[in-house]
Amino acid sequence: MENLYVLFPISGVKTWVFLPPLVSLAVSTFTSMAGVSGAFILLPFQMSVLGFTSPGVSSTNFVYNIVAIPSGVYQYFKEGRMAWPLTWVIIVGTLPGVFIGYYLRILYLPDPRAFKLFVGLVLLYIGSRLLYETTGKAQASKARLRELDNKFSARAKQIRELQHSQAAAGLPPHAVVKTITFNLHVIEYEFWGERFRFSVPAMLLLAFLVGIIGGTYGIGGGAIIAPFCVAVFHLPVYTVAGAALFGTFLTSIVGIFFYSVLPAANGVAASPDWLLGFLFGAGGFAGMYIGARLQKYVPQKFIKFMLGFMIVSLALKYIVQYFAA
Repeated sequence: MENLYVLFPISGVKTWVFLPPLVSLAVSTFTSMAGVSGAFILLPFQMSVLGFTSPGVSSTNFVYNIVAIPSGVYQYFKEGRMAWPLTWVIIVGTLPGVFIGYYLRILYLPDPRAFKLFVGLVLLYIGSRLLYETTGKAQASKARLRELDNKFSARAKQIRELQHSQAAAGLPPHAVVKTITFNLHVIEYEFWGERFRFSVPAMLLLAFLVGIIGGTYGIGGGAIIAPFCVAVFHLPVYTVAGAALFGTFLTSIVGIFFYSVLPAANGVAASPDWLLGFLFGAGGFAGMYIGARLQKYVPQKFIKFMLGFMIVSLALKYIVQYFAA
């Protein structure tokens, strides 16, 4: 067993070689169902369990994203659940934020303690909002999304009952995303007979702020923007997941470029540990695909509760660490 332990020279981490892919497999299977890569959970794992605390942990998390995400995006694309206008707005808004986030991490926050408090407070709000969305009071005001969720549940049951027939191959034609309006002011799309719309400037502002946070910690932003799309813009998680993942994928590529090429002050180690990131990504690649396949069988309420619980737990960990230090 000892010969299966590997020392990663860039990060200085020494661990069992199968630990990173197994952890990322378990994490990404569940988080990808809500449009989240799982990087926001893997980051504290690398810091607290593996002892990887330099800014390079942020860029290593980006490596995980670019290896793991394509399988999940492919599945959402294959099933017609990619809301492309939403995807492009997220990307355009996030990229400038990632650039700013890089310099915040390198120049002002080489020690992430203070910024963890800020991120913890933001995630605490988002997670709490998601958990509230699962309560009876919130559900009573969301009749349209609840009806959509019931349609998915009924269809999933039908698929399980008719696995031997051609009808079980996928979702019906009206369960794909169809763009209705796409301009600089508003985007509207149709999904399963229902129309959803949101303000483009508001989404761009959200994506920009998310890019700053994601660029600083290497979480890509999906952990923040997906819950906001669901809880604030009232978009169905079935259409948000693919867009959030694809946006995270592209911004992670740009993030790696910033951390690898741009100069780092005071000798700060910012380059990614490519091998460690690849091992995390390999497990995440399988988990993303599994999660994307399973999403249509899982009630939206459960997805919200699952993601909300994980975000609140992580937020409390950040906040407690700040005051306990």
